[in-house]
Amino acid sequence: MHTQAITPELTGWIVEQAAAGRPAEEILQPLVEAGWDPDIAADAVATALERLVADHARENGLPQPVPVPVPVGFNGSSELDIEGRRIQVLGNLQVPRLVVFGGLLSEDECDGLVERARSRLRPSATFNAATGRDEVHASRTSQGIHLPSQDDALLERIERRIAVLLDWPVENGETLQVLHYGPGAEYRPHYDYFDPETPGADAALSRGGQRVASLVMYLNTPTRGGSTSFPDAGYEVPAVRGNAVFFSYDRPHPITRTLHAGSPVLEGEKWVATKWLRERAFR
Repeated sequence: MHTQAITPELTGWIVEQAAAGRPAEEILQPLVEAGWDPDIAADAVATALERLVADHARENGLPQPVPVPVPVGFNGSSELDIEGRRIQVLGNLQVPRLVVFGGLLSEDECDGLVERARSRLRPSATFNAATGRDEVHASRTSQGIHLPSQDDALLERIERRIAVLLDWPVENGETLQVLHYGPGAEYRPHYDYFDPETPGADAALSRGGQRVASLVMYLNTPTRGGSTSFPDAGYEVPAVRGNAVFFSYDRPHPITRTLHAGSPVLEGEKWVATKWLRERAFR
């Protein structure tokens, strides 16, 4: 290990540790203690873990993983400086890959997004996997509007901040969508990726490839209810003004455990802004 050569034996050892359920930071620590440069050690661990995931997919007939945004690592900084704005890391899960951010948006930015959307809301649509079209469905009872960022300083600033925070190109993101949920409104459990086996998938995938991550930003704090829940993980993110939840999915498969729902608003209302990220430039 002292030579810092990433040998097949070292890769095999890392894979064995990961297969035994040890988290990445526990695998990394012995290498650093043995004199490895932390960056080289981290690359070795990441490469080995990628191999483990790819082998598992191949052996079990699962889709191969693809690169996804990685906004923060494990046991890293609890506060990030993104273009002069201090953003807190409030939660960080490995499975599903999920990060809760505090203070991503300012109060003025939240208000600005709500005001731009308020008079233009329409019943929210969901993607119909059979037809390839967005259609109104009973599972989603919110109203919403897409807000293009061209020639709007506020939207351009928020889009740029998201790209820097998530380390993902601006052009690989879908148009920001603002949603309003009144009392009782909800979005029942669903996945954000497109199932490639459905008849309508080609229409969605032709616009920039598969979705690989989602960012939900809370523009107000409902009086009661309105959380974002992840049933497969037994995890819930409260809707708090200015905060956000990010989650990624490296393949269109339930193995990502990214099934999620917009829980019913029990009292008051909920405003959110949603950003979906694609593999390639969105068009």
